[in-house]
Amino acid sequence: MAIIALVFFLSYWFWVLYPFALFFAFMLLALFAVDFLLVFRKKAGISGNRRLPEKFSNSDENEVGISLVNNYRFSVRLFVLDEIPEQFQKRDFGYFTYLASSETQESSYLLSPKQRGEYRFGSLHIFAYGPMGLVAKRYSFDASRLVKVYPSFLQMRRYEFLAFITLKREHGLKKLRKFGQSREFEQIKPYVSGDDVRNLNWKAAAKSGKLMTNHFQEEKSQPVYSIIDLGRVMKIPFDGLSLLDYAINSSLAFSNIALKNGDKAGLATFSNQIGPTCEAHQRPTQLLTLMELLYSIKTGFPESDFGMLYSWARKKLGQKCLLIIYTNFEHSGAMKRQLPFLKALSKYHLVLVVIFENYLLDNFSGQPASTLSGIVEKTIAAKFVYDKRLIAKDLNRHGIQTILCAPQDLSVQTINKYMEIKAKGLI
Repeated sequence: MAIIALVFFLSYWFWVLYPFALFFAFMLLALFAVDFLLVFRKKAGISGNRRLPEKFSNSDENEVGISLVNNYRFSVRLFVLDEIPEQFQKRDFGYFTYLASSETQESSYLLSPKQRGEYRFGSLHIFAYGPMGLVAKRYSFDASRLVKVYPSFLQMRRYEFLAFITLKREHGLKKLRKFGQSREFEQIKPYVSGDDVRNLNWKAAAKSGKLMTNHFQEEKSQPVYSIIDLGRVMKIPFDGLSLLDYAINSSLAFSNIALKNGDKAGLATFSNQIGPTCEAHQRPTQLLTLMELLYSIKTGFPESDFGMLYSWARKKLGQKCLLIIYTNFEHSGAMKRQLPFLKALSKYHLVLVVIFENYLLDNFSGQPASTLSGIVEKTIAAKFVYDKRLIAKDLNRHGIQTILCAPQDLSVQTINKYMEIKAKGLI
C-alpha cells in the first residue's frame, strides 16, 4: 500500500513539474544555441601570438610576452594556455583574462631555466567563452619555436660596469687602487737625460760605446684563462643548478670583464682528457665564441686528471697567464693528490683555484642541537666545513691563489680577485 502511495505521489509531481522542467531545458538549449552562434559565427574572433627573446639566460628570469586581440563585438572571457617547454615540468600553466570588444592586451610571464640546452615551446591555445559562459571556442596558434638557453649573459651584463672606472660599490664589488705596473720590453734607445738609470743596458752600451737604455711599455693585454673541471665533482647541485653551471656563469662574467679591461680571454675544459678549448684573444667576437663554447659543455663521471691539464698548459701556453681553475675538493686527500700538479703549474703561471663552500652544511652546523643524533650530525657537518677551509689555507701556503665561497657568490668573488691581481701587478 505504501509503495502504491509513493508511486502515485511521484507521478503527480512529475506531471506538475514537467512543464517547468521542459521550459527550463528549452531556455538552456536556447541560451546554449545563442552562445554557440555568437562565439562560432566569427572565424577569427581572437588573435594571439607569443613573443620570445632570441635566447634565454640560464638561472635568470626571462620574460615571455603574449599579445591578444578581441575581434568580437562583445566582451569575452579567455583562458590562455601556453605549451611551455617540458624542462619546466608545468603541465597546468595557464591563466584567465577578460577582453572588451576590439581590445588589445599585452601581458607577460617569467620563466627561470635551470639548465642549458634547447627548449621547445609548443602551440599557444586560447579558449574564448561566450557571453553566457556555456560555450568555449578554442583558438590554436602554431607558435612552435626552439629557444636556446645560454649561460647567464644577464649576470654578465650586471657585472660589466666593473670594467670601467667607477665609484659604485654594489653587491660586494670593489674598486681597487693599482699598485705598481706590469711592463713589456719595447726597444733599446740611446740614453737621454731623464731616463731611468735602472734601465741601462750595459751590454748594448759596451758594443756601441755609448750609454743605451731599455725602453718599456705598459703591458695591458695579458692572457687569462678560465679552466673548468668537467669531472664528477662538478655535478653536485645547489639551488637547482649544478656547480658546473655556476662555474660557467662565473667564467662568462669574468671573461667579459677581462676583455673590457684589455686582457685576452680564453677557455679550457678538462676531466680525464682535455675538452673543448678556446685560445685567449681580444678580438671583437671572442665573447660570442666563448658563449657558444660554454653553451654546449657538459660534465661527466670520470675523475679529473690534473696531470693532463699541466701537460696541456706547458705545450699550449707560452707566456705567463692567469689560470682560474674552477674545481671542487670535498676533502684534503683529493686536494693533496692534485697538489703536485698545481704547484708545477704555479711555477710558470699565476694559478687561482676556485673551490665551492657548502653553505648549507655551514648553516646546518651552526644551528643548536638538542638530541644526541643531532649533535653527531652537526659535528660531522662542522668537520666538512673545517676541511674545506683547511684546503684553502693549504693551497695558499703553497703559493696558490684560492677562492672559497658559496656558489651564488662565485661571480662577485672571482671578479674581485681578478681586479685585485691586476691592481697588484701580479700579471
